[in-house]
Amino acid sequence: MPALGGRVQTEKGGLVLLPAAMDGVKAAVDRARAAFDTGKTRPLEFRIRQLKALRRMVQEKEKAIAAALKADLNKNSLNTFSYEIMSVLGEIALMVDKLPEWAAPQHVEKTIMTLTDETYIHHEPLGVVLIIGAWNYPFILIMQPLIGAIAAGNAVVVKPSEVSEQTAKLFAELLPQYLDKDLFPVVNGGVPETTELLKQRFDHILYTGNSTVGKIVMEAAAKHLTPVTLELGGKSPCYVDKDCDLNVACRRITWGKYMNCGQTCIAPDYVLCDPSIQNQIVETMRKTLKEFYGEDVKLSPDYERIVNQRHFKRIVGLLEGQKVAHGGEADEATCYIAPTILTDVSPESKIMQEEIFGPVLPIVAVKGVDEAIRFINQREKPLALYVFANDNKIIKRMIAETSSGGVTANDVLMHFTLPGLPFGGVGKSGMGSYHGRHSFETFSHRRSCLIRALKMEAVNKIRYPPNSQKKVDWAKFFVLKRFSKSKIGLVALAVLGLLVAVVIKNRRAILGVKTLLAVLAAQKMWGLTRT
Repeated sequence: MPALGGRVQTEKGGLVLLPAAMDGVKAAVDRARAAFDTGKTRPLEFRIRQLKALRRMVQEKEKAIAAALKADLNKNSLNTFSYEIMSVLGEIALMVDKLPEWAAPQHVEKTIMTLTDETYIHHEPLGVVLIIGAWNYPFILIMQPLIGAIAAGNAVVVKPSEVSEQTAKLFAELLPQYLDKDLFPVVNGGVPETTELLKQRFDHILYTGNSTVGKIVMEAAAKHLTPVTLELGGKSPCYVDKDCDLNVACRRITWGKYMNCGQTCIAPDYVLCDPSIQNQIVETMRKTLKEFYGEDVKLSPDYERIVNQRHFKRIVGLLEGQKVAHGGEADEATCYIAPTILTDVSPESKIMQEEIFGPVLPIVAVKGVDEAIRFINQREKPLALYVFANDNKIIKRMIAETSSGGVTANDVLMHFTLPGLPFGGVGKSGMGSYHGRHSFETFSHRRSCLIRALKMEAVNKIRYPPNSQKKVDWAKFFVLKRFSKSKIGLVALAVLGLLVAVVIKNRRAILGVKTLLAVLAAQKMWGLTRT
């Protein structure tokens, strides 16, 4: 659908939607709901066709996608392919390949009382999903959850970030060309459009962004009891042990911190290290930055820009009063901020109170792993945690004694790239997860299914009134007993004999079954049955 217009400015300078535009937002959601209700998304063949169409869109419009990201973030085409397009194509390929397996009935363990029944989990689509994207990776952070939602059989309303304006426009232009127009509408706009969207009823909402807006999304979802997935970021710590290989550690931290001009939700937000290695880290990272971006970083085709002047001013404001060990140069006209390293940073300083989301790396001195763990645990749970150490015991301690959405040891960001690992936050850094199969699970309802035959009704007398002590004793045996695999066959045989006996009302058979059960009980008592 075309981008929605029709706003009017209030006396206080805010923007509200005119009635026609409000109706347009509601109409888009209603059309998606009506299309979903036809059942067309349920067959796997339809879902796979839509996924393949999405892959065709990415392949055929790669240049247009790269141009939009260049305009929004000064990202060159090679970085666009490496960090956004390639991951999207890999996710689609995985879904197309694995969807029949993931969507198949998932059989579960039976009990003694359900041995002859069919028991399984059926994955069904949730319904109409809202995906609200972020501006820092405006393409992949829409596409990855969209792929999972389509694979799970949902209709999806897509709301790109208005901050990455060109990429948002491109979504509104391209998706209707390749996907079902009714099932997958795009709603563009800012706060008024998002506010109107959140008034509508959805079956799931996935939002990527900051915790302030995350609270607004969750509050709106609560009115309809809509489940949410929130990817909210936070200050991701990076502990560097003094005995690790600093050359390797600094190289990997530099890559992860300054990629996309520091505008990565899981970028290392700050470094914790012993005071004795602080200067060595600065010097090693200085050399690495020169290797990565050349003598003049501003001229490097691999170094992006801050997305707009508002964020530029916010980041520059965080530098006030700080000791700049490297970098610090800034140009407001082009939204350029040089890769910057700060030393001797106070834990109480402003820059340590909020997520930086820019190319500034504070170094906070701590004396060893114990102090580092205390420092991390005194703050909100981060989206990611990084630890560099030769000693595997230190890594295991960090994992065991802290909490974060994800962990990468002796590298940064890389847990994000594995589709087998769920990506998500914990506490203030978010809730829920996605990527790979976890996306399919997030956008599916796991429906419990038990199918029984309308036969051997006499067996059910054990649960029908009137109750008796004998019935309770039998129930204890069948419901509360835990059987090892070696015993299950004998017990199943005994149960089968009991069923036959009940059906044919053969007293001699019942006596034989009781004898067999008595033998089993004796075997258990004397440990004669192998476990």
